[in-house]
Amino acid sequence: MKFDIQADVDLGAANTLGLPCRAERLVDVHHQDQVRALADSGLWQGELTLVSGGSNLILPPRLGGLTLRPRLTHWWLERHGEDALVHVGAGVNWHQLVMALAERGWWGIENLALIPGQCGAAPVQNIGAYGVELADVLESLTLVQLDGGEIRYLTADDCRFGYRESIFKGELDGRVVITELVLRVTRRPCPRLGYGDLAQRVSAGPSPLEVARAVVAIRQEKLPDPAHLGNAGSFFKNPVVDPEVAEKLQTQHPGMPHFTLADGRTKLAAGWLIDQCGLKGWRRKHFAVHDRQALVLVHLGGGSAEELLGFAAEVARRVEHRFGVRLGREPRVAGKLQPSAAPLQ
Repeated sequence: MKFDIQADVDLGAANTLGLPCRAERLVDVHHQDQVRALADSGLWQGELTLVSGGSNLILPPRLGGLTLRPRLTHWWLERHGEDALVHVGAGVNWHQLVMALAERGWWGIENLALIPGQCGAAPVQNIGAYGVELADVLESLTLVQLDGGEIRYLTADDCRFGYRESIFKGELDGRVVITELVLRVTRRPCPRLGYGDLAQRVSAGPSPLEVARAVVAIRQEKLPDPAHLGNAGSFFKNPVVDPEVAEKLQTQHPGMPHFTLADGRTKLAAGWLIDQCGLKGWRRKHFAVHDRQALVLVHLGGGSAEELLGFAAEVARRVEHRFGVRLGREPRVAGKLQPSAAPLQ
């Protein structure tokens, strides 16, 4: 099978942070057989980078080796009465899928509206918002192993999902290409409105479309549009601390937002911690903390991945100095960056 491999491709518009990047070689794959053939071809040997929607990715100035972009854009419903399984190609735009299902009256992923990127990247990060995570609705997924081209099927349990974590950020990182997701949806009304002020934004008996539109409105009020201001959404994970640490912090900061998890640990609000350090709106050179949502770092133009990571590390350092809590990064770093540029874990 022949591949249309492009050389020296500009990826500046292929990542929502708008970071300058050029790929040494780039190939688009449009169906699973192409991925298998690519695995068998040996063309990917050496460096391989998977770039999906570029919405949760920090790109270096140059990506060596081969960069692969999934373009599998078909999806369909397998109905079982009031329930259904949604088969989704890895290249389908996530937000468009959410809205299409909500418009058709299907419940399940409406709380995840306006999350940028493509469906194939969703399991890597276990995307989540407004009290819902991908892990809650994923039935299974299909992937191709790059070493040999074997097709594998994983259940949600196999993916080892955690808070913004999965097996794809661990032992399968760089070893597989996700080609399809299967999601569970239902016609049975099951709105999940317990997060933030979502319940106040909808009627007493909302439709999935009403919920999705409310989520969109809330996100647009708080988050900058990557089309106008480069960003990767939430840059930091909300830190999870042990009970004794949470108790100490709550004593010192009675108004501190927090959420107790099932295992007894406490999730803190990273944006609040950053804001309390006086960093909302803080700017240094080409990057800034967003002035409406401190959890978001924005690219003002002209910056690099190395500079961004240094800026983020300084934000995290100040939070740790004041609260004794370490912030973890959400976006993944692709390719190779200078060691001095990546002090933030």
